[in-house]
Amino acid sequence: MKIEKNTVVSLRYKLTDAQNNVIEEPDSPMVYLHGGYEGTFPKIESLLDGQDIGYEASIQLEPSEAFGEYDPELLKIEPRGRFPEPLEIGMQFEGVPDAEEGQENSLDDDALIYTVTDVADSQVILDGNHPLAGMALRFWVQVEDIRVATEEEIENRYPESGQGFAFGMPHLDDDGDEVDGDNGVNQTQLGGANPTLH
Repeated sequence: MKIEKNTVVSLRYKLTDAQNNVIEEPDSPMVYLHGGYEGTFPKIESLLDGQDIGYEASIQLEPSEAFGEYDPELLKIEPRGRFPEPLEIGMQFEGVPDAEEGQENSLDDDALIYTVTDVADSQVILDGNHPLAGMALRFWVQVEDIRVATEEEIENRYPESGQGFAFGMPHLDDDGDEVDGDNGVNQTQLGGANPTLH
């Protein structure tokens, strides 16, 4: 069977930076729905289109093909009082909580995931950029399995047993606690749960 639209692909991968420093090499494969469902980067989908089980390749993605250029406008300084305690570097929030209940979110785009990068007595520095923004990334990929997607998977635009790319972001378990990933790198699936504070 070949990879084509509406197939579910199991993919082993290793992610490195442009200097070949390993960012992520998970033990379990990433599983995604092929065919423009945003389960992986378009350049990787194009590379894999029409390939068989066992196919492997290396590919480099420039920032514009991966997580975009670093945007200094997404760096925010907020009063510490808006955040729950304990507050630690590396914690993530969807948007930023407002000082009073019922107010509109103070940020233009409250859908962004902000990472706490520094904590002072009265202020918190948040970064809305993905941790890998501005970086050229190198992927080694190997196709482990291919199967036809179910109608439900196509309707949901996501495989039933999907394990998405983690890319060095914290992964939250069902209780909202961070879980460490492989190689000591915190992980989260794209589109995974993050605490929402309004």
